[in-house]
Amino acid sequence: MPIVVVLSDSMEPTFHRGDLLLLKNYEQDDIRVGEIVVFKVEGREIPIVHRVLKLQEKEDGTVKFLTKGDNNSVDDQGLYAPGQLWLTKKDIVGRARQFLPYVGIVTIIMNKYPKLKYAVLACLGFYVLIH
Repeated sequence: MPIVVVLSDSMEPTFHRGDLLLLKNYEQDDIRVGEIVVFKVEGREIPIVHRVLKLQEKEDGTVKFLTKGDNNSVDDQGLYAPGQLWLTKKDIVGRARQFLPYVGIVTIIMNKYPKLKYAVLACLGFYVLIH
């Protein structure tokens, strides 16, 4: 079960910055409108956590998704890869199933202040050496 940290306020009030999401990804399950998904698009390193706003089902059975953050005023088409208007199943990393409030804030702090990360690692290393 992969995990992801919410990095922005785009999903408030559902999720807050620093919440840790536990994901499930059962490819055989259909994705529905209203579900919260984590997706990754070409050209962006960090996955995005947003809600499925619309579905578009093609005659050949393929399904496309349009997403939007709960706290955003517009849909996510501006976040997708250039020329991409909808997400496909291959873009979906997983679906939010559970969350732990603010547990991921440590990750955000460590990435924002890299020197702090090295100081914590040094302290842990020193602790291991003396015990």
